[in-house]
Order: sequence, then structure tokens, then C-alpha cells
Amino acid sequence: MTIQRIEPGVRMSEAVIHGNTVYLSGQVGHEGDDIQTQTRTALAEVDRVLAKVGSHKSRILQATIWLADIADFEVMNPVWEAWIDPANPPARATGEARLAAPGLKFEVIVVAALGD
Repeated sequence: MTIQRIEPGVRMSEAVIHGNTVYLSGQVGHEGDDIQTQTRTALAEVDRVLAKVGSHKSRILQATIWLADIADFEVMNPVWEAWIDPANPPARATGEARLAAPGLKFEVIVVAALGD
């Protein structure tokens, strides 16, 4: 089976396709924005990358969300719930972690199936 790297860079690829599965790198918002804005921005990037590879949020299999402060969990969830395909919610885990830059509050890592 071939491996296809999408938007490869020096450190990482934006996504990697293997078989009928696409693995996205962590998507974040803009440093300094509030948690809801960062969540919306990161999820818009998920939409963009999935569209680029011919997939869609309805095809997400798993999402791992990292919050810089787990206290943001209740404020982030309504943004997530408004974004996901309600007929096809993915498996999801959420945890707290120190993110790559001090102003980041939200990061999401997605695994999705290819197709319509």
C-alpha cells in the first residue's frame, strides 16, 4: 500500500494517507484568541484538509482534543457540537496538555476515512 503525504514540510505533513485512511496533523487556532475562536479556526482547518483529500467531517473516525486548560472543556464543547455531523459523531477523547505555544488553548488531531 502506498503512503501519500499532503502538504509535507520539514517537520511534518499536514496529513498522511495510507489505504483509505487519512491522518491529520494537529490543528490549532491563532494564539491569543479565546477558546471558542481557536476551536472554530482549528475545525475550519480540519474541514479544509479533509476537503483537499476528498473526505468530510462526516467521515471522521476519531478525534483527540487537547486543551491547555481543562476548565475550557464546557466552553469548547458547544462549538464542537455545532460543528460535527450529528448523524456521524466520531469517537473522541479530550485531555489537558501544555501546547506548543503559550497562547494556544485548543488542538485537535483527526483520523478519517476517505470517500464521499
